[in-house]
Amino acid sequence: MEPFKFLKVQDSLAALNNTSAPNTKFIAGGTNLIDLMKLNIETPKQVVDINRLKLNTVEKLPNGGVRIGALVKNSDLAYHPLIKDNYKVLSEALLSGASAQLRNMASVGGNLLQRTRCPYFYNTEFPCNKRIPGSGCPAINGHNRNNAILGTSEACIAAHPSDMCVAMAALGAIINVQGSKGNRAIPFADFHLLPGKTPNLETTLHHGELITSVDLPAINYGAKSHYLKVRDRASYEFALTSAAVILNIQAGKIVKAHVALGGVGTKPWRSDAAERVLIGASANQKTYTAAAEAALSQAKGYKYNNFKIELAKRTLMRALTTVGGIA
Repeated sequence: MEPFKFLKVQDSLAALNNTSAPNTKFIAGGTNLIDLMKLNIETPKQVVDINRLKLNTVEKLPNGGVRIGALVKNSDLAYHPLIKDNYKVLSEALLSGASAQLRNMASVGGNLLQRTRCPYFYNTEFPCNKRIPGSGCPAINGHNRNNAILGTSEACIAAHPSDMCVAMAALGAIINVQGSKGNRAIPFADFHLLPGKTPNLETTLHHGELITSVDLPAINYGAKSHYLKVRDRASYEFALTSAAVILNIQAGKIVKAHVALGGVGTKPWRSDAAERVLIGASANQKTYTAAAEAALSQAKGYKYNNFKIELAKRTLMRALTTVGGIA
């Protein structure tokens, strides 16, 4: 690990005032950042501890939605009554991630910035365009079993690892950030970037900006939702495939649908194609099958992860059946 300066701050203004150095990182739970620093993948010159900022509340908004502070721990959020009762899909996603010990440390803000678990990204003996732009992507022709099949490019096929983010993508969350030039709200779909030719650029967060909270919209049918994760072992394992589904069904017809996929995309993958098939259709197996086919219609498999295309379809169909039943 490279030497770095460590600061503790009491409020967001102090945090922002200490980001003038070009290689400054904020730290909360540190469950991903510390690992990356140990491997010299992240080498910040300055680390700013933001754990004393008052960003650890979950509160109901006047519009019926919920605001989640960036420092709320994943375990606390999963068991919070507002989340358990109204956003079941998010609670289930959080509880499927990592281990209980990690969930007790990991923060919402940090989870939004969680980096890929592609083995070539973590092994500095190999080139990686995400780590060193222009160096190459050995995963494309290498051991790519856990890599992405949606949103890939010739420069990168690394999968996004977060479970929480898949549920938030389905919910259409808004990420609130604070910077030296003011505050802004970023729609979840615009926060994470596709790799394209610049996989080293992963989000639209600007240098020095601080994630302060995440807003969830009011969804009065959010309890009719499910997060299904398929993985190689039951605990402490990243998703091979996952699906977050929220449905509003009236008299057997799907009125509204929110669908996102995990483990298969280079970013948390909201599937507009699946939602277009579902909305207005009958809640039955034929509709769910058509939605799954649409969701994976643009998927591109590689030598060792081609199986994910069919697995992701079945994952989504099962999640849809769990939420919507079969008419």
